[in-house]
Amino acid sequence: MRMFEGAPVEATGERRFESVDGESAADRGTSGRWPVTGAAHDTDDLDDADDEDSCRDAALRLLDAAPRSSGALRDRLLGKGYAEDTVECVIERLIAVRLLNDEDYAESVIRVCAGRMMGRRGAVMELSRKGVDRALAQQVADEAERRGVFEDAAWELGRRVARKTKGLDRQVRQRRFWSAGGRKGHSPETLRRVAAELLN
Repeated sequence: MRMFEGAPVEATGERRFESVDGESAADRGTSGRWPVTGAAHDTDDLDDADDEDSCRDAALRLLDAAPRSSGALRDRLLGKGYAEDTVECVIERLIAVRLLNDEDYAESVIRVCAGRMMGRRGAVMELSRKGVDRALAQQVADEAERRGVFEDAAWELGRRVARKTKGLDRQVRQRRFWSAGGRKGHSPETLRRVAAELLN
């Protein structure tokens, strides 16, 4: 079993999830970080579940394809047939060289959820669906709530529904807003405040 090559990278300006200046994770060998050895491994026909080089390369390809939490990456690698100990070793190394950062990833998911006008409950469910640890999901959602992120999202949703339902009966407008707000995971208290202000 071969161990990882290269030393941990500096935090400043390093790529965590996406390519920087067009460099993919598979190109790290040209930049002095984690050279990929040989041809790409065919993990659909895995010969050695304990092969760290193969597991590492698969992890880097997955991260190149899309940002992921460590939980989601772990599930994908285990699903490809790699041994649990090998997967854990690879993930620990990715965290050490800052190619995986669950807190940063969770915050990026919160921003996406806010852009989709989702509430706290909806955001926590989305974080869980994306493999973020429940405690971290709650922590990041709590911080976003303190900053008024979900309150702002609810008001934006209310304004959008108000524009789209202008001229309709008040009960119809409120019913559509409550339906949309519930689907997006807003609290009843927040929806009540917004509806009273925008849809009367």
